[in-house]
Amino acid sequence: METLLAELRAALGDSGVLTDTDVTASYQRDMMPLAPHGSPLAVVFPLNTEQVQAVVRACASHRVPIVPRGAGSGLSGAANAIEGCVVLVTTKMNAIVEIDADNRLAVVEPGVVNLDLRGAVEKDGLFYPPDPSSYDWCTIGGNLSTNAGGLCCVKYGVTTDSVLGLEVVLADGEVLRTGRRTVKGVAGYDLTKLFIGSEGTLGVITKATLALRPLPQAPATLVAAFSTTALAGAAVSRIVREGLVPSLMEIMDRVSIEAAETYLKTELGAGPGCAALLICQSDAGGEQARAELAKIEEICLEADLVYSTTDVNEGRDLLTARRAVLTALEIYGSWLTDDVCVPRTRIAELIQGCEDISKEVGLKIAVVGHAGDGNMHPTIVYDPADADQFARAQKAFDDILAVGLALGGTVTGEHGIGKIKREWLEKEIGPVGLRVHRDIKRALDPENLFNPGSMFSL
Repeated sequence: METLLAELRAALGDSGVLTDTDVTASYQRDMMPLAPHGSPLAVVFPLNTEQVQAVVRACASHRVPIVPRGAGSGLSGAANAIEGCVVLVTTKMNAIVEIDADNRLAVVEPGVVNLDLRGAVEKDGLFYPPDPSSYDWCTIGGNLSTNAGGLCCVKYGVTTDSVLGLEVVLADGEVLRTGRRTVKGVAGYDLTKLFIGSEGTLGVITKATLALRPLPQAPATLVAAFSTTALAGAAVSRIVREGLVPSLMEIMDRVSIEAAETYLKTELGAGPGCAALLICQSDAGGEQARAELAKIEEICLEADLVYSTTDVNEGRDLLTARRAVLTALEIYGSWLTDDVCVPRTRIAELIQGCEDISKEVGLKIAVVGHAGDGNMHPTIVYDPADADQFARAQKAFDDILAVGLALGGTVTGEHGIGKIKREWLEKEIGPVGLRVHRDIKRALDPENLFNPGSMFSL
């Protein structure tokens, strides 16, 4: 492997190739503790597309696998190293290459932080919608690779809905450019969407052309506290049925509320009997936003408390509580977050299922999620040093996925399959679907160079 390392250093410079195991250990895995990982041969930091090509060609010639990685904020093990691989980190490719305000698009490199892009385009009165909860440190490349979602998906969709085209380095080192800069275009297969959500198994994304929207108005916010999750679920169903499309609709269960209040040392106003808190926002602006929230308030007649505000700071504080749930749960122990998406009419059943699983395994499980699209994040609290608790946490994780599928859902709404849900992908898509996945992988990556073993095995 010394020959390979010499080639990598020749292409990237000594500072672009790390081999010290004390340093490379921090690049072994993402935020998912259950996913397996190995020790990389090296961690490399290309600065441009040409350097990515050099890394790919060098690794291919030595038959050394490559695991592409962004900031490491993922929650499925999709960026986890395998033994002896080269981890290719794209965080130093962080240029916003172009902002075309007239055509409402931006061209960016994969290392651009989501929130930084939002701030940059806002100066031109524009808006990049995808907003994962880790948006202040996750990168666009990682968002693309997992097809990340976020709190605003109910109105604006997931990452793929904001992508016009990609630049991708393929397994032979060639550069593929997909998509276009026009609003419409249907020439050929939609190769752009093929690479989005592929978790680095088909190529390395080196640039993205992203669609932007006009900057929305400052949001008005509504919170509704319900005494049962069934009542909250019924309200969500009716909001959707009435044709209302708030810019955000989140739900927090009792455990999440208590954790957030304890962590932030404040009360959310839910009250001691609150089993579920619904948070809605409208960014329509002015009278239209007030009218939208007024209709939602009418639907929430069964709530114990309903409060709405046009104060931006109040709304931000409520969203801070929602975004802080995972951190807040650390007051109880380590956490393991799941990611299932169910029909919106069955959210309450999923939350009840998680309560039942919590009692069965004897561990605290908090549920928060994107009520507007049915994407829930049940989060299990456990002690990783306790082998018995660790085993029970693993069981709860799988049991939650089983409940999600039984309710007509999917095993991942936005975190991806990675190395933690491979068997569940097969259960969901079936043998024919899995065969097609493998055929595509072999066609684009015949030597299994990119992220082998992620999503599925060949």
